[in-house]
Amino acid sequence: MLRKIIQISFIHVAVAMTLVPINSTLNRVMIKELALSAALVSLLASLPYLFAPIQVMIGSYSDRHPIFGWRRSPYIALGLLLCVAALGVAPFAVFTMPQNPGLGLVLTLLTFAAWGMGYNLAAVSYFSLASELTGEQGRSRAVAVMMTLMILSIIFTAATLSRLLVDYSPEQLQTAFLYVAGAALLLGIIGLLGLEPRNSRPLQNVPDEERTGWVSTLRVVFANPVARRFFFYLILLLAAILGQDVLLEPFAAQAFNLPVATTTRITSIWGTCMLITLASASLLERWIGKRRVAQIGGSVAVVAFLLISASALVENTGMFYGGVVLLGLGSGLATVSNLSLMLDMTTERVGLYIGAWGIANALSRLTGTLSSGVLRDLISLLTGNPLAGYVIVFFLFAVSLSVSLILLRRITVQGFQEYSRPLSFAERAAALND
Repeated sequence: MLRKIIQISFIHVAVAMTLVPINSTLNRVMIKELALSAALVSLLASLPYLFAPIQVMIGSYSDRHPIFGWRRSPYIALGLLLCVAALGVAPFAVFTMPQNPGLGLVLTLLTFAAWGMGYNLAAVSYFSLASELTGEQGRSRAVAVMMTLMILSIIFTAATLSRLLVDYSPEQLQTAFLYVAGAALLLGIIGLLGLEPRNSRPLQNVPDEERTGWVSTLRVVFANPVARRFFFYLILLLAAILGQDVLLEPFAAQAFNLPVATTTRITSIWGTCMLITLASASLLERWIGKRRVAQIGGSVAVVAFLLISASALVENTGMFYGGVVLLGLGSGLATVSNLSLMLDMTTERVGLYIGAWGIANALSRLTGTLSSGVLRDLISLLTGNPLAGYVIVFFLFAVSLSVSLILLRRITVQGFQEYSRPLSFAERAAALND
């Protein structure tokens, strides 16, 4: 069983590795070096979240329609290939835009769309396979291993890219991306070989609620006032925490003139802080409670955004890196504690509520990513100062987090459960895996 968990984790790692260069390093290059619109870059970065609803269709179809005897592996393989191919051609597509804007834009859109489609194909398939192979007793262990190895891979990938890009040039960027793509493909192949038994029995009696569409899901969830409040709380919280990703590296380049290699290391700092919080959050939850940890995490993230904004005004890189560290710690605490709260409140119709929290996650990423780029461009245009756009957007993220913390005061597990029935042990195990 451990071998299969490691193999599934390798697939998870492979997909995550393709995210780091295409969603961090390339964002910085497009906004700073190529002077492209941050709104355009944020639109490109949001494409994977626009495709998120297809996971319902993919999951439902693959449940019942095996390909050559495999129900998950073909979709995982196709998704991984799309991610790897998109990563490999991304620099070429992006650097076509200055010479041929029309062609370059089309190629870049296709590249990011391919990555987004590949991510959604692979993710829903390997998480479903993990659930089937590990069973109820092994799901939490599998999730823990997958998350830990994913964060380690993000740290390692960002550090490796930083070394490869010390002498930055478009050609060196292309080479670095190909190295990461090759490593991701190799890990994915190792993960897939012999993982899924061929001609395994198809799932029987898959509950309809586990494949419910967005509209139907939200209609049921919004009937519960506490669930509705928690849904909007998650959107406000995650839109700020996740929306900054498209701007943080370009901001560091604009405010402090940091080179590509240096800004790429920011992802390593975030990943290290996230790993620390994953290891410590469960202990904190036992001492002071999950909601209190969520409040601390959100508050730390508020301070982080204020420090990052202020660092540009006083031109202090130490303050900026302090803000980055606090952002990583606060984001980690908020993510882990809110996951625990989410599982505690998923006490009825597990597939439906987990789907609702997934919708909140996708919507928050979409709105956070899009709004950050659009607001940065709009504010910079109105003020005539490119740096002002970043500073004000980070300040608005702090405001969004503060509002979410006010909402959190009115959210309790007991209030949620007044509208719900208790979960069985098996249902809670399934919820944790989802």
